Amino acid sequence: MPYVTDRSRDLFARSLHVLIEGVSSPSRGPANYGAYPLFMERGEGPYIYDADGNRYVDWMMCYGLEPLGHAHPRIVQAVSEAVATGPHFAAATEIEVEVAELIQQMVPSAERVRFANTGTEATMAAIRLARGYTGKPKFIKFEGHYHGWYDDFLVSVHPTEPGRLGHRNDPIKLVESSGLNRQALDDTIVVPWNDLQAVERAIDTYRGQIAAVITEPVMANMGIIPPEPGYLQGLRDLTRDNGILLIFDEVTTNLHVPSGTCQKYYGIKPDISTLGKALGNGLPVAALVGRADIMEALAWGGVLHYGAQNASRIGLYATRAGLQELNRNGGEALHHAERIAQRLTAGLRELFAERGIKAIVQNVGAMLQIFFTEQPAIRDYRDFCANVNQAKFKEFARALFKYGVYLSPSPVLHSIATAAHTDEHVNVTLDAMRQALRDIKQ
Repeated sequence: MPYVTDRSRDLFARSLHVLIEGVSSPSRGPANYGAYPLFMERGEGPYIYDADGNRYVDWMMCYGLEPLGHAHPRIVQAVSEAVATGPHFAAATEIEVEVAELIQQMVPSAERVRFANTGTEATMAAIRLARGYTGKPKFIKFEGHYHGWYDDFLVSVHPTEPGRLGHRNDPIKLVESSGLNRQALDDTIVVPWNDLQAVERAIDTYRGQIAAVITEPVMANMGIIPPEPGYLQGLRDLTRDNGILLIFDEVTTNLHVPSGTCQKYYGIKPDISTLGKALGNGLPVAALVGRADIMEALAWGGVLHYGAQNASRIGLYATRAGLQELNRNGGEALHHAERIAQRLTAGLRELFAERGIKAIVQNVGAMLQIFFTEQPAIRDYRDFCANVNQAKFKEFARALFKYGVYLSPSPVLHSIATAAHTDEHVNVTLDAMRQALRDIKQ
């Protein structure tokens, strides 16, 4: 059958009358997908189906929200049970205690847990908590790291022309949105990632004023960029020695490494961590966790954090089922996802070498991304801006659709292997990629 997306095209035309850019988040729209996005109807295991009935092997998986794959039977059963008995009460429940205990088992630093709904909410609360606990106003944020759309974080996030970045010893703060509070970024210190000397300079410049350093332990919103050996331990040492809190934003990385979290994977214990995305298995669940003495500052009359939707029963039923399934048999599902990602990564590297294509693949755990570049590695935001052919990646990702493979066309995002993917899905994907590479200009 010929590949057609007529219904997606028609739905997009209709959506323009009611939704901005026809979608509910800009990354789902024309900026990444071209003329119109694919409208999806349903998912099952490793597959997603569009409005025209086309089936795709899904490597985007809701930006990593579904580590077990789509519509996993245990998640379906858990959500159905929660709906049947009351999806939410906005009251104390046993399920929140049980899920918090499961999180403590997975996250070494989670002496206390506070639930939220989205990653943005969790990181907003983390910075407020750090400021409230330390009594200091400033925090260090790294170039290219995305911590949500809160005003204080919305700086130097998206790729841009290298000439706009300024010197790496004194980066220019690149504001990402109109409408920010004019003073929102006054206390945000921006430095390059994977560079301990840059952090040391910032600490010396603003000595006694810095509440926290917030970082993704793996740079996962600029493709996949691993930390340099010793870098995360260096951050831990610098922050501890200077009375600064270390925050790990694991909203994107949690449940995509065999140990469950990057802090366990790399052996680093931050003071505060944020979790989200995969935690809810497709439902809006996030968490703020950390040292007991710091987290207790959220008690009544201290640092304010409210939320009528916090710890929804329906979300936590899904979270409990997901954590139990992912950790069954010694985390077999998480190890499987990593193995599938490693096999896809190795296959892609062989394919690029075979075809003489200037591209690399970087991966950590179940996460991987392709960079069309002549460089042997991409190590930070500046590397990405200067050396990655973003247009080539978009062209490649879109060319895969007609061959039944779905990954995000955004070059700054990444692909995710799940418990639902198999070796056969890797084989199908590599065959599709071989065909897509023939279609695009070299």
